[in-house]
Amino acid sequence: MGNRRIAACVALLMAAALALLPGCRGEAPATPPAEAPTPGDTVRALTAHLRASDLEAFARDAVTPAVHAQLETAWREGRTRWPLDQLPFAQHLPRAMAALSAPDAEKSLQQGFDRQLANASVASAAEFLTVFTVQYITRQGEFSVSEREHYPQLVQALGTWAAQAPVGDRARAQATIATMAAAAREAGLDDGQAFADAGMAESLRRMSKMLATAKQVLASYGFDLDADLGGMQVQLLSQTGDLARVRLQYTLAGTPIDTIVNLERRDGRWYVSDFLRHAEAAVAPE
Repeated sequence: MGNRRIAACVALLMAAALALLPGCRGEAPATPPAEAPTPGDTVRALTAHLRASDLEAFARDAVTPAVHAQLETAWREGRTRWPLDQLPFAQHLPRAMAALSAPDAEKSLQQGFDRQLANASVASAAEFLTVFTVQYITRQGEFSVSEREHYPQLVQALGTWAAQAPVGDRARAQATIATMAAAAREAGLDDGQAFADAGMAESLRRMSKMLATAKQVLASYGFDLDADLGGMQVQLLSQTGDLARVRLQYTLAGTPIDTIVNLERRDGRWYVSDFLRHAEAAVAPE
């Protein structure tokens, strides 16, 4: 299971960054603007947090202060790991973290890598995972229309890249396993209880380091996520009262992505509707 677990952890972290992607820009300004952010400003600011691998800041700004406070409580109680648990297959993240942080992770994962990639077709495996994940997103899970349009594009782009990337390079894999194992041990989040004990803010700070490490690993394979996001175009399509629609166009691993994001205004500030929906569902009474 070695190669699958290391791949699962990196893939989930990339999914975290991409699934939380509403827009893109450079570093966030040191001081807030004098006027309230526009819908475009909001999506750019959120993606700036993702480009900076700052999941804590993302969680803070993606929802209203009241919902954020409820999320912190629910996280401590083990009822949610938002925003991480809104991702496809996010339930596997603690298991992947445990495999990476195990004392013998480097040896066992390398052995798994050698077994699985011996005489294996990376292109065929990438194609299978792409088709399976796209079908899951389009047919299952609680995804909005916008998410069902956006996420399959991301998965297909990553699948196309993976089929051509040097993921079967043994020496490169050995370095990747060592890097990710060290990051996982530092995070210290090897099961669901560890996430709850650390709390939302601290867990996201630790996972931010994991995300930054995963980005560096993928860059070593020729996939620079932050560079790709730097070319994103953000266009306001419509704004009617407290509702707005924003179009995002960018290239991911060589594949064009074109999607529309819905936003809503609450207490004078704009929020991505899907992020609010997932967060409010996470803290709703059972």
